[in-house]
Amino acid sequence: MADIIDELEWRGLLAQHTDLAKLREALANGPVTFYCGFDPTAASLHHGHLVQVLMMRHLQKAGHRPIALVGGATGLIGDPRMTAERQLQPKEVVAGWVERLRGQISRFLDFEGDNPAIMVNNMDWIQDLGAIELLRDLGKNFRMGTMLSKDAVARRLKSEEGISYTEFSYQILQAYDFLQLYRRYGCTLETGGNDQWGNLVGGMDLIHKVEGKDVHVMTTPLITKADGSKFGKSEGGAIWLDPEMLSPYEFYQFWLGAEDADVVRFLKVFTFLSREEIEALAVEVAERPHKREAQKALAAEVTRLVHGQEALDQVLAATEALWGSGDLRQVDGKTLKGATAHLPSATVEIGKTNLVDLLITAGFEKGRGAAMRTIKNGGAYLNNQKVTDPDRLITSEDVLPGSLVLFRKGKRNLAVAYLQK
Repeated sequence: MADIIDELEWRGLLAQHTDLAKLREALANGPVTFYCGFDPTAASLHHGHLVQVLMMRHLQKAGHRPIALVGGATGLIGDPRMTAERQLQPKEVVAGWVERLRGQISRFLDFEGDNPAIMVNNMDWIQDLGAIELLRDLGKNFRMGTMLSKDAVARRLKSEEGISYTEFSYQILQAYDFLQLYRRYGCTLETGGNDQWGNLVGGMDLIHKVEGKDVHVMTTPLITKADGSKFGKSEGGAIWLDPEMLSPYEFYQFWLGAEDADVVRFLKVFTFLSREEIEALAVEVAERPHKREAQKALAAEVTRLVHGQEALDQVLAATEALWGSGDLRQVDGKTLKGATAHLPSATVEIGKTNLVDLLITAGFEKGRGAAMRTIKNGGAYLNNQKVTDPDRLITSEDVLPGSLVLFRKGKRNLAVAYLQK
């Protein structure tokens, strides 16, 4: 097996790290027990968390033992952001998010075999941490100068809003997580995003002071586009991994839209395709970019990884049916609704609404005369079937899975009509 550090560096997954020679040696002599933490700040993980989960999977595939920590306790506190104080969420909301994140993370790791993953919640040890123990046993190991120099803390202190003691103390709790996992499971490596470097080093220093042992940390880089801009927004916002918050179809389309300048790098970061496969796709980008083979591979691989093969099959069927020659009735209602969510829309009343009404409502035509001419000239479609009768009413037989009908003017002006409730 290739050296895991070499593999991570080739994929662009390694940013900062402690002594690389010692880290490489520890991983080569493994197995190493390592952990990565995920705070429940929303009901779903997003593409940024996906980088961390994939790092964990790479390390597990190399024979190391992962611990996925969901921060039921730290999620109640909030890691300081660069901009403003976080809005504290009710305890029951955070507890619900913890369970949702546990379910999402569990799909990526193997909990059986020789190096099974472990899932933990830091509420198990932080909820019993008393004020005296926090200040006397933990607080004595942290220097104010170091804590104040953290990027987010320093920036917030210069802002009008400042920073609360609640968020300022977060770094102590994250460091305490590493100490607890070292004691409980022999964990000697923490991974995380590059913006977490200061917090990760805090845990490493705490273990050295309290236990007299040297442990390791390493981070992944912030993934940006080739032009340096932030990567990861859809029309509706973040690139959520939960299919209820971002449909698999929209998820697939997001990755399909990757620029030529970015797609090969994204294939390395977000898929498990081999070097040979990625190098072959790089040739396609260089020589036949119009075919977008690399983008298709990226979208398919990441969608399969996050949502599974069945969801990918439905997404591909929906894509073919909407824009090609596929059968719309072979696509399930959930996928079809997700695929059409951002299209122009109208409502339809069975037996009363006709295609003229729909073309006008969607904004494809300004008046009935223009709409009727478009239909008579063969430029209007209902569920991919050409309609030439302007008086043709929408019937129950036209309704597709998901209780909707699709209509189109020309080749590219597509819209959806939902049944009137």
